[in-house]
Amino acid sequence: MRIASSAPTRIDLAGGTIDIWPIYLFHDGAATINAAISLRAHAQLVPRSDGRVELRSIDTDRTVSAAHWSALDRGGDLSLLALLARHYGLENSTLTTRGESPAGAGIAGSSALTIAVCATLARATGASTDAKDLLQVAMNVECQAIRVPTGVQDYRPALYGGIAAIELRVEGIKRVGLDVDPTELEHRIVLAYTGAPRDSGTNNWEITKRHTDGDRHIFDCFERIRDTAAAMRIALQRGDDADHRRAHRPGKGRRRHSGKGLRRRWRRLPVLLRPPDGTNRRRGSAGGRRGPHPRVSDRD
Repeated sequence: MRIASSAPTRIDLAGGTIDIWPIYLFHDGAATINAAISLRAHAQLVPRSDGRVELRSIDTDRTVSAAHWSALDRGGDLSLLALLARHYGLENSTLTTRGESPAGAGIAGSSALTIAVCATLARATGASTDAKDLLQVAMNVECQAIRVPTGVQDYRPALYGGIAAIELRVEGIKRVGLDVDPTELEHRIVLAYTGAPRDSGTNNWEITKRHTDGDRHIFDCFERIRDTAAAMRIALQRGDDADHRRAHRPGKGRRRHSGKGLRRRWRRLPVLLRPPDGTNRRRGSAGGRRGPHPRVSDRD
């Protein structure tokens, strides 16, 4: 039986990085605000007749094959897919994956892909497809693959879609759907890929270590991140454009921390996004695509 699953990526509206355990435990009221978008990650499982297990990534143009799931290399090519196949005990099948977002674009493409693969393999092997179980497996296996702690926010847009606040509490993580019109939000944002991929996992790990070691500057940055997320949540619920801009207005510390190279790329964005006919018509660009911008995704 052929099984196919997909999951949406997300845009992080406010509160990024504070969702990494244990950072949020030291900032009362921590939350992230995100929205699922229409760029999706896909997984497809097709049965085989020779008993082998094959993993294919269309994005990287790589294929891994083994006589049995136990022979898949945890640290080799397609390590994330290999770890997931080993966890679920995949047999006699070909797993094919593809993503609609560029690698390293910063919209949780790998987390969305992990959720899509977990859902596919859980269905095929008879494992639990409960959202909480899929989330736990996805988060832990992706941590095994990248070898640094993962945040908790990225898997929830992939599972639930919609626009939400992810409240980061001592007693647990709570997703709260926000009463925001996706169409109205689309009119206020542009998603652009700068062409400069990033390794967020490694960077986040360095920041986590500095926070744990008591770096006061990093601690204060996260206090501002928390406050920005709270302001953004209020602005979204009010539907106030001016509040959106005020919530994300960078202070001196954030401008200094961003680096000259990143600031130069930000200054060039209005030029990069300008339509070729010279008009002021809005246009989104993701992964080099031209034309209609990715849409904010309703709750799945």
